[in-house]
Amino acid sequence: MTASATESLSPAFHANRARGRLDLTVVAAGDVTRVQRWREEGSLRVRFPAHSPPLQAILLNNAGGIAGGDRFDLTVRLEENARLSVTSAAAEKIYRSLGPLAQIDVRIALARGAELVWLPHETILFDQSRLARSIEIDLEPDARLWFAESLVLGRSAMGEALNTGVLADRWRVRRGGRLVYADGVRLDGDIAATLAQKASAGGAAALATALIVPGNDDIVAAVRAREAEFRGEVGASAWNGVASLRLVARNGAALRHDLAIALAAAGCVLPRAWLN
Repeated sequence: MTASATESLSPAFHANRARGRLDLTVVAAGDVTRVQRWREEGSLRVRFPAHSPPLQAILLNNAGGIAGGDRFDLTVRLEENARLSVTSAAAEKIYRSLGPLAQIDVRIALARGAELVWLPHETILFDQSRLARSIEIDLEPDARLWFAESLVLGRSAMGEALNTGVLADRWRVRRGGRLVYADGVRLDGDIAATLAQKASAGGAAALATALIVPGNDDIVAAVRAREAEFRGEVGASAWNGVASLRLVARNGAALRHDLAIALAAAGCVLPRAWLN
């Protein structure tokens, strides 16, 4: 498609882009966490199927996936001593784009004594997809966090690989107002060639990053002790009070298997909906 043809479609294109916004605040009432604020806009939804602690939230995107030009904003706040487990109803799909980026912005805040498990299903990047994602997390020094995001590169069941596209992924974590973790990934153009290199992913089709705060060498040792059970490769390290896990695997199923083992070794109670 030529630039002029793309421009001629712009008004209709922009009018049909999906917008999703979620603003969720939970509070502790004794040993029970309850929803204080819950606002949904556009195609983004959240449901709470479990009533036993911790409170469980399941994210849903009624748009059926994310295309170029779509934008989703998620804000989650845990007040003092609140406990929340977040997952998603299904894997999220990032479709092929004619040029515009899809954008996802996640902002999370944990007050004193709060605990959050963030473990959505995988994000599947279709060939020629274009995604920009920003993750900002602020937590008090005594708050606890288990946070993981997984990427599957292409639809392997359909014989599709992620050959070209754009992925711009920016993570920032602050503890007590101090930056303790900063990570940025940008893949552009021939992504397959970049990820085929041993120094990047060694040809793996599924990747994940997990953070545990507070994290230390004991957590790293516990994860490494499960090495014989992993189907892919798992690296673990700790600094600045953060334990970081990097996972690569041949497909999404192997990645999920390894992530479940690694997070359990790190003391995480996995969401029941994520295990189904």
